[in-house]
Amino acid sequence: MTDLLYHTDSYLKEFDATVMAQNEEMHAILLDRTAFFPGGGGQPYDKGTIVTEDGFFTLTRARYGAEGVWHILEGETPLPAQGSQIHGVLDWALRYKHMRTHTAMHVLCGTIFRDYGALVTGGEMEPLHARMDFEFENLHKDLVQVIEDSVNAEIDKQHDVRVKILPREEAFQIPDLIRTKINLLPPEIQNIRTIEIVGLDLQADGGTHVHNTREVGRIRIPDYKSKGKINKRIYVELAELE
Repeated sequence: MTDLLYHTDSYLKEFDATVMAQNEEMHAILLDRTAFFPGGGGQPYDKGTIVTEDGFFTLTRARYGAEGVWHILEGETPLPAQGSQIHGVLDWALRYKHMRTHTAMHVLCGTIFRDYGALVTGGEMEPLHARMDFEFENLHKDLVQVIEDSVNAEIDKQHDVRVKILPREEAFQIPDLIRTKINLLPPEIQNIRTIEIVGLDLQADGGTHVHNTREVGRIRIPDYKSKGKINKRIYVELAELE
């Protein structure tokens, strides 16, 4: 299986790896290690380049497979050979926006769970834009403003963000570890990665995050919608950093 470098270091911008296999149909290579996030949990996949001694490839996307993480390469140039060395370079500007956005959504989730006990029923994010659905029966303009103010207040507290990888049995002893309505962690996953926003939120998560909430910047809730009797959607926007 591919060693997922982003699980322990979201700030890794470049890395070296070995090609373990090729897939001509996908025009993809399997690497023994990667810093490219292949998407999941609502977070988009990374982009970047793969550099070899013969040139470079544009990474169309990375994708999970049964064997590990496949890296789909643009164009029709022959793939790097099995056993060859590559150097991966992330599109850092894009990745960092994903990290800021993902952490913002955890602050939102943590704040709403703490204040209203509402579980998450769905979510999706783009760079600096996201939406999250909650098990809310009543949501109105004034309450949305209260939520926005509360989230920004938590961001301003500059909470540290910590990552741990725990055995499944130990992880599931943590109260409220799963904040989604449905537990999406299949039983075959024996090591659970947790993201803790110290003093606010702790939950299972596989994506990339910033080190401290001060990196998120100010958020805004530009809109909200009812998606059912007890399902409400909240949209979030992040400000560009100076």
